[in-house]
Amino acid sequence: MSQTQPQHNSTSPAADVLGMIGLPAPIRELSARAWDVIIVGAGHNGLACATYLARAGKRVLVLESRERVGGACTVEEPFPGVRMSPCAYLAGLLHPLIVEELELARRGFEWTPAVNGLFVPFVDGSSIQLWDDDERCEEEVRRFSARDVEGWRAMGDVIRRLRDALRPPGKSDTWIGEAPSRDQLEERLGNDDEARHVLFDWSMAEFTERYLTDERLQVAYLGQGIIGTNASPFDAGTASIRFHHSSGRLGGMPGMWGYVKGGMGMVSFYMCDAAREAGATIAAGVPVARILPGEGVLLEGGERISAHTVISNADPRRTVDMLGNGADPEWRAKIDSIPIQGCTVKLNVLLRELPNFTARPGVCEPHHYGQINAPLTKDEWRTGFAEARAGRLPGHLWGELYFQSVHDRSIVPDGQHTMSVFAQYVPYTFEQGTWDDHRDTVYQRVLNSLSRFCSNLDTAVIDAQVLGPPDIEKKVGLTGGHIFQGECLPQYMWSNRLSARTPMPGLYLCGACTHPGGSVIGINGRNAAMAVLEDLSR
Repeated sequence: MSQTQPQHNSTSPAADVLGMIGLPAPIRELSARAWDVIIVGAGHNGLACATYLARAGKRVLVLESRERVGGACTVEEPFPGVRMSPCAYLAGLLHPLIVEELELARRGFEWTPAVNGLFVPFVDGSSIQLWDDDERCEEEVRRFSARDVEGWRAMGDVIRRLRDALRPPGKSDTWIGEAPSRDQLEERLGNDDEARHVLFDWSMAEFTERYLTDERLQVAYLGQGIIGTNASPFDAGTASIRFHHSSGRLGGMPGMWGYVKGGMGMVSFYMCDAAREAGATIAAGVPVARILPGEGVLLEGGERISAHTVISNADPRRTVDMLGNGADPEWRAKIDSIPIQGCTVKLNVLLRELPNFTARPGVCEPHHYGQINAPLTKDEWRTGFAEARAGRLPGHLWGELYFQSVHDRSIVPDGQHTMSVFAQYVPYTFEQGTWDDHRDTVYQRVLNSLSRFCSNLDTAVIDAQVLGPPDIEKKVGLTGGHIFQGECLPQYMWSNRLSARTPMPGLYLCGACTHPGGSVIGINGRNAAMAVLEDLSR
């Protein structure tokens, strides 16, 4: 029986070719032109940066080593007729200023807020649906653990106070422009000691245990403190990861995450359209071998392209490699001190039906429309992190699941669904053997971890793609497979994060390694563009 293939109705030139934009002109012609700015890497931040600079009248050339633009935020076809974003799944921290100024809605940007929030089943057969509607969520918490309602309210309140203090709507958002210092952050927080502890000190375990008494409810939240972070939820500073991912205001909905129509990579494709419309030239399949600050770049093919300003959207380790002996020693040492080894495995899965969770049976239920966590016990969190750090695969993995296809049937044939799995912890390097040796075991371990909570995965899965940290490194170009270009714990954030400006005249950074950090945000690219324009105006 034949399947109906999805319809892809796009008004985006970049999306029409799934980001495979090719060369706008022969390399020799590009190298002969006069350029003001060269951007190395066409990830979403590089594309945002290019748009602002081109709009300011600068002659901008963006060079992407891969054949497809978007970096970690792109769209591919991992299975016939199925479109998925391999590494970025939901929008939540995409900055409203970027959406507005790059006119993403006019270009086709649509998103569905995941108002059903976070569903967490437990091994004892109980479960909780942490709705993004406060009233509805409070009712669920009261049913689950009545004694924790007051603490649950207080836990949400401190996140709201932090968001309002540091990330208010409008131009006083600390993510815009230069990174604030510790003193400036302290001034905004005033006498709010709880907010200060969340931002700088507490582990995610301390945070949850301060406010909640039911251990199931505590572990339901622990994963929100280690997303993409090579740390245990018992490590100091992990509560700040929870705040980081709860600080967005996309669509005027504080803390909300949601599904982008067509997949997360559409964000990058719309930014590509915006940059080209503004006059930027973007060339894909053009790897850069060397960055020559103040002079331009040398391509792997041997060609040299000149520009007084070079902006790197690559991660800082790759940028240092491209600089060779041209890197400032002190700056290089700072980059070397930033942890950048990933601990996440990503599974992109094609299903014949959605997972059937035994705590709330059914294959098309309210929880499928939000996000789902497969939790760990506290002991499993501790031992799992230690095992992965020692190069061994833990017995169980924490996983967060996303079902794009329940919101967007354009990405998959009729009768099928997609499941994206974000799981931790896995080693970057195994104690024995390679990732290719262990790939099938990792896949089965993730499925077994999920199958503790659902009954049908063995028969529901049609096919799956498994991406460990080395795969992400190779596929997307992120050193260590670290999705945020380096850790986002407090000691590496705010004014401690890398600046867009570097000690090498004419060289800037615009990626997630810069303020305000990792995720699909776009403001990193805008901040870099503003720094360049300010410096050029002097």
